[in-house]
Amino acid sequence: MTEQAARYDRIAAGYARWWAPVLAPQARALLDWLEPAVAAGARRLIDVGTGSGTLAIAAVRRWPEVTVVGIDASRGMAELAEAEADRLLSRAERRRLDVRVAFADELPFDANAFDAAMSSFVFQLVPNRARALREARRVICPGGFLAYVTWLRDERVFLPDVEFDAALDDLDLGESDEDERDGNDRPGDIPSVEAAVAQLRRAGFREVRAQAATLEHPFDVEGYVGFMAEFDEQDFVSNLEPEIRAGLPPDALVLRLPVVAASGRRS
Repeated sequence: MTEQAARYDRIAAGYARWWAPVLAPQARALLDWLEPAVAAGARRLIDVGTGSGTLAIAAVRRWPEVTVVGIDASRGMAELAEAEADRLLSRAERRRLDVRVAFADELPFDANAFDAAMSSFVFQLVPNRARALREARRVICPGGFLAYVTWLRDERVFLPDVEFDAALDDLDLGESDEDERDGNDRPGDIPSVEAAVAQLRRAGFREVRAQAATLEHPFDVEGYVGFMAEFDEQDFVSNLEPEIRAGLPPDALVLRLPVVAASGRRS
């Protein structure tokens, strides 16, 4: 198991509580990109990097005729997705969703096993995106469809992060984790819409398109501090709320980040 998968094992519960709701609207919007493929007869779907199961569960509920296999490198996240499916799906719907532990660039499925593939906020995390895209192409049938959404590279600063680091400095805890929040922990963010198109074409997809959008999520201070406590895995973070609240102007807690959705058909 990779270090990254082990980390997501540790933070699975916090991810579900604090971060999955942030990503959910953009993840579910991806189903509109898949609608034509399902209308044309796609029935076997794979969700690459299912996380807490947001996209897979939404697909099962939206399309009564499809089956979905969700894979995740983290066993903790896969177990979380299964628990969410048990909670949110009817018995009949639950039978149409299978969750497995697997890596995006080493999918344990035969070629042509699926009619379509989907993925939300995962292809920025894989060690080799080109290989992961080729694996997605391999497991969908000729003419099969892939759609994904992930982050666009961005240099803007989220003001609560600045206040968070200042509060850490006040506690004199040594080096700040500021560099990790600069985006350097996500070196795989897509550099541009044009790059998303080019990467899919190089992986063997045709009829490729991509579109930029903005993810917006209004945190409150408790939600932001809870998120940082889980993802920085530091218990003392929960004590920083007063310092962060004091340093923030109105509207500063609205997270706005660029994303890109892209799709293509297997040639």
